[in-house]
Formats: sequence, structure tokens, C-alpha cells
Amino acid sequence: MMTTTERNLRRTILPNGLILLTERMDHLRSVAMGVWIKSGSRCELAETSGISHFVEHMLFKGTRSRTAQHIAREMDSIGGNLDAFTGKETICFNVKSLADHVPIALDVLTDLVLNPVFADPDIERERGVILEEIKMDEDNPDLLVHELFTQSFWKDHPLGWPILGTSKTVARLDREKLFAYHGDRFHGGNMVFSAAGNLDHDQFADEVAGKFSLLAGGETLHELSAPQASARIVLRNKKSLEQVQICLGVPAPPITDDNRYATLILNTVLGGGMSSRLFQTIREERGMAYSIYSDLSPYRDTGTLLVFAGTSAGKALQVVDLILSEFRKLKETALTHEELTRAKDQLKGNILLGLESSSARMANLARQEMYFHQFFSVDEIIARIDEVEAAQVQTMAQRLFDPDRIAVTLLGRLDGVKLERTRLVC
Repeated sequence: MMTTTERNLRRTILPNGLILLTERMDHLRSVAMGVWIKSGSRCELAETSGISHFVEHMLFKGTRSRTAQHIAREMDSIGGNLDAFTGKETICFNVKSLADHVPIALDVLTDLVLNPVFADPDIERERGVILEEIKMDEDNPDLLVHELFTQSFWKDHPLGWPILGTSKTVARLDREKLFAYHGDRFHGGNMVFSAAGNLDHDQFADEVAGKFSLLAGGETLHELSAPQASARIVLRNKKSLEQVQICLGVPAPPITDDNRYATLILNTVLGGGMSSRLFQTIREERGMAYSIYSDLSPYRDTGTLLVFAGTSAGKALQVVDLILSEFRKLKETALTHEELTRAKDQLKGNILLGLESSSARMANLARQEMYFHQFFSVDEIIARIDEVEAAQVQTMAQRLFDPDRIAVTLLGRLDGVKLERTRLVC
């Protein structure tokens, strides 16, 4: 059993509902901070698809007191790292700096989150940047096949729409819509502020409270309806590609599911690393793919377990057969004690290594708050992993790998490749 030290965590709720979380890490010289908005692209309307990501970009383009160049120079002058990302269920703005420079880093971060100006010339320029980003993703076959799969899997639901939006929806977003979105989402009840590193909670809480004193309160915005997955087969011919990209997936449990540790172990055994069954069978034994893995994407109310592979057109159907064969084996035969132990140790190692940096801990704090409204210590998580039995993993495989729920997307020079549902038996 691995021994771990308990984490030094504090939680404060400001009068406007903003939740502040900190983890003190005295051995570091840095502090990572993040402002998390509890809604992302899945909360958008069809006509404003991509607006979360557009707003994320625009917040770097200037505030009432700083130009974009001013923001960039100020961060560079303290050696800080300012970044942001938009997900399906969250938007995050984060900064990492030396502990000595926290006042400047905090001031810049809160200024850009709270006081954007959305100037028209900047909107037009940034629209051009995002349209190029959309084209770049369309030119990347790995990203494109995932996007095609997701759109087909969560058909007609915001969870399936691209985070970037489409060239059509991005072209229609204007200053009024961006301001309205910012006002609707960026308020105390819909935000979490997390920080980890060399800091004192009480002093830091006072500083954050001062910065956010004028922020309005409000309630957490509830998600839209849960999506229904559709098990479609999509064949997209793209002659310019040398490989066929394969995405094959099934619905999986949501992020808070009681059986999540059994699902994590199932994914680890199936395609979560170099010793995984898919990697060993398809790459090492047969040399049929360079890239092959499985991945879990859990959300608030649903999830996906997805297998990705890139191979030649002539081998695509054989690779699909081999993936289904691994599904079948996991359903029919329980894991050996040795394989179960190896998967547990791999998972525990990944979790512990994933908490090495202040940035990772800052993100971990925020996610646990947003999804679980409580905090699990590393020891609790490791104990939960250790409790999983082979029978639970097998039961999860039987539940997930249902031939009627398997969806597949193939992208590439398909040269007459045909994939019938009768082939997806496992």
C-alpha cells in the first residue's frame, strides 16, 4: 500500500457565492490559480454554438484598464504563465507564477475575467483567428475523426457540437451576444476559484474577496437535458489521407458513478498504455497500427468509452474485428489477479504522478468541487481502487460492450470499405 501525506486544503464561500479553494504546498516556490466557470459548450444554443470558446479568446484581448499587449508584457515581466481552455462543461482561466509575484498575477487574472471590453475591431480579428483554428482542426485527421464521432454519437445534442462552433455560427457572433453570455455565466454562483502552491489561505482569501467584491451573485446554471447516445456507423471518405482513422465507442457512466473505479480499471486494461490488450494485440503482435488506445470521457450525466486507431484502408475492418474481440474477452473471462493488480498499480501511479504540480492540484481541487461538492483524499481514492474486484470489471464490460450500442466512425481513403452492423458482434 502506498503511503501519502494528507493535503492541506481550505474552502471559503464569499458573500456573492464564489467558492474559493486553496491547497498550501510549502515546498514549492510557485502558486497556480484558476477561475473556473461551471458551464461550457454543452450549455450553448444551436445558433450561438462556439460562443463559450469565443468569449474565452476575447478575454485576453483587453480590459477596461489593460490592452492585450499590456496583459502579455505584464505576465512576461514576472515570468508567469497565463492560459485558458474551454471544455464541454467548463471554461477555465489560469495563471502560474512565483509566490512573490502572486499580487500581480492575481490582479491580471481577475481583471481579464471580470472586466472585458469586447471591442469590435478585436472581435473581428479574433473571429479570423478562430475560423483558422476550425480549419486547422479539420486538417488534423485525429481531431477530425473524434469530432465526427462525437457529433454522430450525441446527435442533435449540444454535447455533440464542436467546442469551437462552426464557421457559420462563429461568423454570426457579435459584441451584444458576447457581452450577454459573459453577464449570464460569469457570476459568483457559477464560478469556482482554486489555487495551489506556496500561499497562506486567510491572506489569499482576503485578496481574492477584494478582487471579486463587485461580482454579482446568482445560482449555478443547471445543465440541459441528458443526451441519448446513438449507435451510428459513419463512413467518411477523405482521399487526401494516407491512413484510415477509426473511432469506436460506447456510452459510459457519468463522472460521479459509483462504479467509476471499475470503469477506470476496465479502460486501463483495454487500451490505457503500452501493456494494454489493444496495444499488445494490434500494435506489438500484429504491427497493424502505430497509434491505438482507449479513453474515457465522463461528463456530469453521461460518458463515452472510445477506442481510437489509425491504420491502412486494407486493414481497417480487421482492426475493428480485433477491437471487438477484446471487448468479447473482457465480457467472457474475468481478469487474472496479476492483470488486475498491474492495472491498479498503473492507475494509482497515474493519479499520484498527476498531482505532482501545483497546476494539477489546482485543477483537481476545482473539478472535485464542481462535480462532487466534496473532497476525496488520495488515500481514499487509492483505497477505492484497491477494493475493485475482477468480477466488477467483468460486469462493467458486460454492461458497456453491448453490440446494439456500439458506434463507429471511419475517416480516410476508404476505397470501397463497407461496415455492416452485423459485424459489430462481441
